[in-house]
Amino acid sequence: MKHRLFLRIAAVCMLIHFLGHTWGHFLWKDTPDPGAQAVIKAMVGYRFPFMGVERSMADYYVGFSWFVVLMLAVSAVWLWVLAARPVLDRVLLWPLALLLLGFGLIELTHFFPFAAAMSLLAALCVLVPLLRKAP
Repeated sequence: MKHRLFLRIAAVCMLIHFLGHTWGHFLWKDTPDPGAQAVIKAMVGYRFPFMGVERSMADYYVGFSWFVVLMLAVSAVWLWVLAARPVLDRVLLWPLALLLLGFGLIELTHFFPFAAAMSLLAALCVLVPLLRKAP
């Protein structure tokens, strides 16, 4: 198989990851679980000074979530664009493969299996053409 198919599969994985994370980003406060509601109330309710601003843990949580939304969108676009190139761009793809692998491992240990599966599958789809013998 050509590298294009692998990179497009990786791009679709990251697009699915982007859509799921964005959906979760907007719904993180909507839960019927009383324990989770108590945690959310504590995260939103208490504000503290840090580095010249006063923020809550919820502010940081939402901000970091936006960083992830942006990274997932950019990685999906980046993979799609690189798939369209006639020659495999190893210089650009190695860092992205390692980033996706790192994301997958972090998601596996700190988040949940579906997110990890999307990142790890995308990493694998980038690594396969990279590890093939160059023509």
